[in-house]
Parts: sequence; C-alpha cells; structure tokens
Amino acid sequence: MTIPNVNVVNIYIVNADLETVVTSIADRLDDIPRPAWIALMVLGFIVFWPVGLALLIYLKWSGRMFCSKHHRWGRWSTPDGRTARQEFREWKQRHRFGREGSGNTAFDEYREDTLRRLDDEQREFQDFLAKLRAAKDRAEFDQFMADRRSRPPAPPTAEPPAPTPA
Repeated sequence: MTIPNVNVVNIYIVNADLETVVTSIADRLDDIPRPAWIALMVLGFIVFWPVGLALLIYLKWSGRMFCSKHHRWGRWSTPDGRTARQEFREWKQRHRFGREGSGNTAFDEYREDTLRRLDDEQREFQDFLAKLRAAKDRAEFDQFMADRRSRPPAPPTAEPPAPTPA
C-alpha cells in the first residue's frame, strides 16, 4: 500500500486563491449602486420570482438595504454602523473560513493583536471624523445665526393701492 504524496504548500495556495476570488467578487458587488440593486431585484421578481426573492434576502442580509448618510453610493452599512464587508470578515474570523492559522501560535497571536489594534485605530479615526464633522456643522450654524442677528431688519413692504374703477 502506497501513501499518496500531498503537497501542503499547494493546498494553502489553492485556499489563498479562493479567498482572493471571494474578496474580488465582494469588491465588485460593493461597486454596484443601490438603484441598480433595486432594479435587479424588481426585474428578478418579474422574470422569475425566486430570483427576486433571493436578491431581496441577499440585500437584506448583506446590509445593502440600509444606507448611511455619511457615505456615497456603493457604501452600505447596517443599522449599527458596521459595513457588510466588516460583518463578513468577523464571520470569517469566527469560523476560520479557508484556513486554520499558520501553525505558529506566536505569529497567530501577533497577527490577531495587530489586526485588533488596526481595527481600534480605524474606529477611533472614524469617531474623530464624526466629531470633526459635528464641530464644523456647529461652527457653520453659529456663523449663520450671527449673520442673521447682525442683519438689519427689512423694511415692511407697503401694499400697492387698489386700482380705482374707471
């Protein structure tokens, strides 16, 4: 009985290629604007209702049904502020999708700490941007109110005299 040779390096390369393909598909789906998704869903219901239903479920699950007011087209987020991509990454980390780690526990811990630190920095930066936007809005509103208070009152307009019948 012979044992087949298994090249473990190729197994990880195949999984890395699969992960790259899944990520590129997710990037392409994120580029589709919201009106196009709605049109595809309606068209799916018209042509074959299970396709429309599948698109509706996908749009609801992926968070594309909710649009954040601070993002431009193509950037959807769930009601709690997480994007569909973040939600997918978290799911992937929970289920260890596509890999079981590097095998080196020290590197895995370092990688997890680095990713956690980067997520914290990103969250802090987004909070900073929100505070900056709020301060800018407050300054613009205060300037508007100051301009409005300093403006002289407009003279009352006199109504034109009524025409006399001839």
